[in-house]
Amino acid sequence: MKNSSDGTVALKDILLTALAPVIWGSTYIVTTQLLPPDRPFTAALIRVLPAGMLLLLMTRRLPQFAAWPRLLILAALNIGFFQALLFVAAYRLPGGLAAVVGALQPLLMMVLVWLFDHHKPGISVIAAAITGVAGMAALLLGPGSVWDPLGITAALTGTACMAVGTYLARRWNIVLPVLAFTGWQLLLGGLILLPLACLFDPPLPLLTPVNIGGYAYLSLIGALLAYVLWFRGVARLPAVAISSLGLFSPLTAVLLGWVLLGQTIRGLSFAGLLMVLFSILAVQWLSKPATAKT
Repeated sequence: MKNSSDGTVALKDILLTALAPVIWGSTYIVTTQLLPPDRPFTAALIRVLPAGMLLLLMTRRLPQFAAWPRLLILAALNIGFFQALLFVAAYRLPGGLAAVVGALQPLLMMVLVWLFDHHKPGISVIAAAITGVAGMAALLLGPGSVWDPLGITAALTGTACMAVGTYLARRWNIVLPVLAFTGWQLLLGGLILLPLACLFDPPLPLLTPVNIGGYAYLSLIGALLAYVLWFRGVARLPAVAISSLGLFSPLTAVLLGWVLLGQTIRGLSFAGLLMVLFSILAVQWLSKPATAKT
């Protein structure tokens, strides 16, 4: 595991890793504005399968035989199950409610690290993570939020899958270059999504250039680039610090809605935005090794 004590290198790792959830934050606006409606599993499939194939064509690297079971589990948790549940939640819940559920991921990561690594989180780290959830609620929840049971279940389960997948990816440390490690997960996750898309989604209509551009962005930028940056960070940063960076995803979605769709950020929402930013920065600082703080 590569946790550098050099502050400059650590900051570079944090910024590059944070770029992944920033990119993922554009998924909602791309999906709603550029893609055909009501095809969640197809959108997830097109997002990950071509990206995985392209990465593997570039790397041409096979995992060791003993690594296959773990790689399949990671592909299911981080890609297949997570992407399927993510799009189900996105179609059934307002973006705000789904984002608040996703903000629980740092707390789930703390529980995993506590239970299995026997590293009890400090009160200050727990407080910072809870501040992030509260800030996300203030930022995005409104009195008209719809509490769809299936959507809530999908969002909670998807958040748990990503937390466990991120934790295991860091703990197992499979011996593969990051490009090949990402490519195999995207490919295997896409194969998990393939039967879901065939069984539950209607066939795609004749795609317009706008649709094609949307799918290309989600695959090349939203999957290939973002997941490479994410798994690079998983190998270099503390687990809880990694999960807190995921809060940049709904923040980006809010800012894109403000800039591109004319949505407003004021009052309680603005206070929530500041709380989320504080939570991310606090968790990053408090999760550093002691040598990195001095």
